[in-house]
Parts: sequence; C-alpha cells; structure tokens
Amino acid sequence: MSFSSAGYQLQPVLPELVLAVGAMVLLMIGAYRGQGTTRLVTALAVCLLVLTGVLELWLPGGKLVTFGGSFIVDDFARFLKVLALIGSAATLILATEFLSVPSQRTFEFSILVLLSTLGMMVLISAGDLIALYLGLELMSLALYVVAASQRDNAKSSEAGLKYFVLGALSSGMLLYGASLIYGFTGTVSFAGIAAAATKGSVGIVFGLVFLLAGLCFKVSAVPFHMWTPDVYEGAPTPVTAFFASAPKVAALAVFTRATLTAFPGIVTEWQQILVFVSIASMALGSFAAIGQTNIKRLMAYSSIGHMGFALVGLASGTVEGAQGVLIYIAIYVAMTLGSFAIILAMKRNGQAVEQISDFAGLSRTNPLLAFFFAMILFSLAGIPPLAGFFAKWYVFVAAIKANLFTLAVIGVLTSVVGAFYYLSIVKVMYFDQPLGKLDPMRLELRTVLAVAGVFNVFFFAYPGPLVSVATAAAKSLF
Repeated sequence: MSFSSAGYQLQPVLPELVLAVGAMVLLMIGAYRGQGTTRLVTALAVCLLVLTGVLELWLPGGKLVTFGGSFIVDDFARFLKVLALIGSAATLILATEFLSVPSQRTFEFSILVLLSTLGMMVLISAGDLIALYLGLELMSLALYVVAASQRDNAKSSEAGLKYFVLGALSSGMLLYGASLIYGFTGTVSFAGIAAAATKGSVGIVFGLVFLLAGLCFKVSAVPFHMWTPDVYEGAPTPVTAFFASAPKVAALAVFTRATLTAFPGIVTEWQQILVFVSIASMALGSFAAIGQTNIKRLMAYSSIGHMGFALVGLASGTVEGAQGVLIYIAIYVAMTLGSFAIILAMKRNGQAVEQISDFAGLSRTNPLLAFFFAMILFSLAGIPPLAGFFAKWYVFVAAIKANLFTLAVIGVLTSVVGAFYYLSIVKVMYFDQPLGKLDPMRLELRTVLAVAGVFNVFFFAYPGPLVSVATAAAKSLF
C-alpha cells in the first residue's frame, strides 16, 4: 500500500500526517465544545499517540526516503519515534489530575503536546538541515507555550519567558551554523554534506560549532544548560515531566544523526567538542545538584548530568557508541517518568509538596512508594543490577573501545559524586521522622510508576529485546 503525490511517496510520512490531522480534529472539538471537553480531548490524544506508534511500526522495514532525501525512516528513526511517542503519551496520562482542576482545565495542553510530538517525529527523521530546523521549531514553539501554561502563576510565566528568549537565541546560533555549512558545502542534505566535508575547512568547522551549540541547548548540555533548573522548577510538574522525557529523545536523535551521517569525515573535530560538553555536563550535573532542596531543581541538574553520560557514547563515533546512546535514552526515559509519577503523587491535603525534606519518613507512611522511589534513585545513580547501571555500562564500554579512556574515567568518577545526592534522598525517606501521610496516589500515577519501576528493577533479567533493537537501529546509521 503506497501513496504518491506530485512525485513524492507519502507512505513514510503517514504516521506524521495522521498525528497532524488528528491534532487539528481534536483542536476543533475543543474549540466548539469548550473547556468541558478537556478530559475527552486528553483521552483521545493518548489514543492518537498510540495509533501513531502502531502506524510507525506498521511501515515496511528497511530504509524509506521521501521529499528528495529530506525525510528518512530507518530502524534508528522507528526506535526513537516510538520512544518519543511513549514519553508523550505517559506525560498526558500523568497530567490527568493536573488538567482536572477547574482553574487548569485547558484542552489546549493536550493539543500542544501532540504538535510538539509531531515536531519531534519530523526532527528524528530529518535528512537535511531544513527538515532539522522545521522539526526543531515545531517541537520548541509548543514547548514555550506549555511552560507558561499556568497563566496565574508568576513562576510558570517566568519559566516560559526564559525558555522562549534563550530558545530563540539557540535557534539563531543553529541557523547561523547551518547557513555556514551550506555556504561551504553547497548543499543542505546530510549525504551531500558528508561527501563535501571530507577535510575540516575552517568554515565548515565554524558552522559545525554553531550547529552543535544549538543542539546542546535542546538537550540542556553545559554550557547551554542555564535555562534548565529555572524552567523545570517554574513550569507545572506534568510539563516538567514532558520536558525531561520526549523532547530529550528527539534532540539526542538529531544530535546523533547529524554528527554521524553528515560529518563522518571530520570526526576528530566534533569529537573534541563532544568530549568537552560531555565532561562539563557530567561534572556540573553531579556537583551542582548536591545543594538543592527542591526536587524538581534536583531533577533538572540530574538531567543535565544524564545528557552528559549519553554524549559519552556519541563522542566515540562508533556503532557501539550509537547503540549505547539509544539504550541510555530508553532507560533514561523510563527512570524519568517513574520519578515524576512519584513527584506528582507528593500531595498533602490537596497541596503539592516539592521540597526534598517533604519525603521524610516516607518508608513508614507509604513503604511501597518509598521502595519504588529508592529503586529509581539507585538506578539513576547507576547502581547494579538496576537498569541505570547497564545504561552507563554501554556508553562507557563504547568510550573505552574508542580509546577515550580519560572520558570514561571522569564519567565513572562523576557517577560516584552523583550517587551522593540520590542516596541522600533515600536517607531522608528511610531515616528521618515522618511529616504526615500523603494523599492517596491516583490510578494513572500508579500505572506509570508500576511500569517504569518494574522495567528498572527487572531489566537485568531480560535485556535482550532492547539491546537487539538498539543495535539494529545504530547499524542503520552507518
């Protein structure tokens, strides 16, 4: 079954078309029937994301290319698109309670998540610089709005404004880099750039630096991380959960595809940049989180550190490195969604509590919740035999095989420092005096936590499926 229009095959973009049309239909339903449809629109949005994922897996195997090479669907794209769709669907499930409060009943939230996810899917399949920019902006514009979605909250408005201003700056840097690369290679397609950039001319390297600076902002890697703690703390918690999961998948995907397929001839040039960014992100993520008292700010620094670890794999520039990045981001998404399910469950007398001290004595008032959070924190710290240990194992092994010994050693050392602040939360939960019982945990939060928690705890027993899919996805890039 194939669809052709004006010489272009539309079959590869069928999931994106369904997602775009579905989002417009849901927008019309909300616009005509008012805010009372929030619950219905959210439920239909989750169903639409599931349908999009099914369509993505239904597409024929192998490499599909359309729009003159601008849009590529290969095993790499399929793996990461499904992961981004899972992250977006889980976010909407986590946001159900947030959207049920009368003052926050906005059907637009789900539509914006859908449109942002559409941008992510375009970004993951981008085969040239123009598709890359279109996907990036479609993803980001919706994110700017959802960050400021609590209009009566000064912190939320500040978060949206900060993200918008700094995001516009990063987009400008990325565009400047793309224009330099086009100017020195005469093409915007990744394949064409790879053929032209066989030796590092100064112009191409300058363009590459600006391009990577723009992408570093999107994955919140040092030194372009400055927006992350404030936006994570200021944005509503379901929005923070979204920021920390699906957009990171798309940004890392295009980071990986752009470096490995557009610049394979100048690996040493971009490897130096990635090694520096990776070390700086791991170090800052580990040390800056130690003094935090707000759990969302701590998760922001944690995410900066984890992006540094993921970039360790990419810095190796090999198939093993790409495989390590894919396994890392899949496990990271599971750990993050589990963490935010617990953060959203932290309510006393209907009021959300976000201070780390509020977790005091949780093991006595809610032992199951404390156990799952402890397991997720141990996993984030990379303690065996939990999933987070294997995530770090694969990227460090790839770095060692690529002779990046210093990078691997620094990665292990910063992991040890990072373990301190994760374990300090466990200490608060298990050894401090209880502050009082939490409100009962809602079913949707329990569901997301159960899936993420079981995946984290039992990944070691059956890692085969994820590893084999990630290996096939990584090989499709080379």
